[in-house]
Amino acid sequence: MKITKLTTFIVPPRWCFLKIETDEGISGWGEPVLEGRAHTVAAAVDELSDYLIGRDPFLIEDHWTVMYRGGFYRGGGQHMSAIAGIDQALWDIKGRALGVPVHQLLGGKLRDRIRVYSWIGGDRPADTAAMARDVGSRGFTAVKMNGTEEMQFVDSHAKVDAVLARVQAIREAMGQDFGIGVDFHGRVHRPMAKILARELDPFRLMFIEEPVLSEHAEALEEITRHCSTPIALGERLYSRWDFKKILADGHVDIIQPDPSHAGGITETRKIANMAEAYDVALALHCPLGPIALAANLQLDAVCYNAFIQEQSLGIHYNRGNDLLDYITNPEIFAYKDGHVAIPDSPGLGVEINEDYVRARAADGHRWRNPVWRHADGSFAEW
Repeated sequence: MKITKLTTFIVPPRWCFLKIETDEGISGWGEPVLEGRAHTVAAAVDELSDYLIGRDPFLIEDHWTVMYRGGFYRGGGQHMSAIAGIDQALWDIKGRALGVPVHQLLGGKLRDRIRVYSWIGGDRPADTAAMARDVGSRGFTAVKMNGTEEMQFVDSHAKVDAVLARVQAIREAMGQDFGIGVDFHGRVHRPMAKILARELDPFRLMFIEEPVLSEHAEALEEITRHCSTPIALGERLYSRWDFKKILADGHVDIIQPDPSHAGGITETRKIANMAEAYDVALALHCPLGPIALAANLQLDAVCYNAFIQEQSLGIHYNRGNDLLDYITNPEIFAYKDGHVAIPDSPGLGVEINEDYVRARAADGHRWRNPVWRHADGSFAEW
């Protein structure tokens, strides 16, 4: 079997899909995308295709090694996201060719299902209690929300109080056992992060996500002295080398690599196994499309430290198209009792509606994250 063609599709709301074809008629799908840089990643896929055309799709480890190490400059969001989508599609091909799910090729699943959470509140969080009640009525047992609007390096305690009020409203509406993740989203700088983390501690959160940007990871030691809440981080880290010091420093409790950004199934599994050696939990990042979610679930099946899965159904980014629109077997993501079953169909387990993908790719997208500014006109982290 030989690879014959790689085709990318830029589709709404903000995704990029990849189809890899072979000379035996078996195709695989991946999701190589970096939100806001989809066209850049698609161009990187095209560049990597020069090496892949004509090669055996089964040699996934070797292809990954060459795609990463074969260029003098390597790593970073665009490069690793391109590798990620290709890697996912190659695993999809191999599973389909052999008639087994990808998790069977990775050693077989060690769980039948995994807990999922739903996003609530939007970019500037509001109505969080009402939205929590709504998703709770649909069977979810956990939510994640952006904690705050933009925050200056040193900001008003009124903004801290507003975060506390939103979290308290969810806790009162949903009870003590309902899971709540609060995402600081890199919007909070070190001086305010330790205050906010300390004030949130009594609410028994599931985790605080990205209390500071990953490039400020040295601040985590101080932040963790102010709270006992588990700290999660990692969606903006792209390889095992990026995670190495984070894990060795010992101030992160949950890592959140994204298998559409962090080198695909091959690399993300290595990252997860590294984290397991440090007794660190895994909560894969996935506010993306159905191919990405299917790849996440294949990893959840085989990673012992995985405990919950992000998913994008109804997320505030999904305007025009949502998670289930591009597949013909939406039942694969049927949520029950706050969990989703691990797919057992061959490959990644999703069946792509290619005609619909091509139709929506004709419209495409140019999604960009908002550019926010503080009251004084200076740039604010989104």
